Amino acid sequence: MAVVVVGSLITDIISYVERLPQPGETIRGKSLFIGCGGKGANQCVAAAKLGAECTMIGKLGPVNDPLSRIHIEALTKNGVQRRLFHSSQDQTGSAIIMVDKDAANAMTSVLGANADLKPDEIDSVAESIQGADVLVAALGIPLKSTIVALKKGRKHGIKIIFNAAPAASNLPSEVYQLSSVFCVNESEAEMLTGEKVDSIESADRSAQILQERGCKVVLITLGSRGAYLKDEANNGILIAAPPVKAVDTTGAGDSFIGALAYYMAYYPKLPLQTMVERSCQVAAFSVQKPGTQISFPTKEELPEELFL
Repeated sequence: MAVVVVGSLITDIISYVERLPQPGETIRGKSLFIGCGGKGANQCVAAAKLGAECTMIGKLGPVNDPLSRIHIEALTKNGVQRRLFHSSQDQTGSAIIMVDKDAANAMTSVLGANADLKPDEIDSVAESIQGADVLVAALGIPLKSTIVALKKGRKHGIKIIFNAAPAASNLPSEVYQLSSVFCVNESEAEMLTGEKVDSIESADRSAQILQERGCKVVLITLGSRGAYLKDEANNGILIAAPPVKAVDTTGAGDSFIGALAYYMAYYPKLPLQTMVERSCQVAAFSVQKPGTQISFPTKEELPEELFL
């Protein structure tokens, strides 16, 4: 497989509302959507829809859990190979998401079976990691299991994208050092570095702190503003996202990372800046549709110049 993702699978329950409610307030939603999500599954499907050969490693609820079947069907439909484990006790992870008229969202996530993915289970599918061009990992599963995957990737010279999300305040030094590309959004960068990212200068300071901890390349995603790239030569550049009318920003960061994994695997000679520019364009396309995985574009839906 060109891209292997070790991460979470979450069932998204999305309601579309005029505005997000205040604490203690009940508001009326306009529509409801239930679909597949989770950072790991999203990133894997995003890469697969662009044409990457992908494998998903993660954990679902019991085999007879209807939510487990939904995820298996979605991965199969998108051509993703599966190395999935099933918890005998914990339910499949889920998230309650609200999206307002301006495409802003708020969510609550329950990890469920994701929190039970064990290091020895990662060991048992090591051959899937060893054969990859790019490994993608995030924080929706136990950190000790993630580190096992990162070490296996590094041992075999695989390019590693580490997405420090959902946000965490404390990461061991080896996570930074094992990453080829360390990716966070503004709030995650602030939690890790204490630097509020609200300008190019503050993004650069935050990226510098992360590099001092051992990261080779740092990417800070900035929503509609694009992404800030700090490369191995310590050069920093703001890469703008194309202006679009957003409908639903849920999963946009995962679309970006899935696209980046695709380009790193299939266009390794492209400059990293170009890969990030193209990934921003893919993510911008995704926010113009509602939902998460169903909003991710296929290669056929995108401009031909993104694949030259």
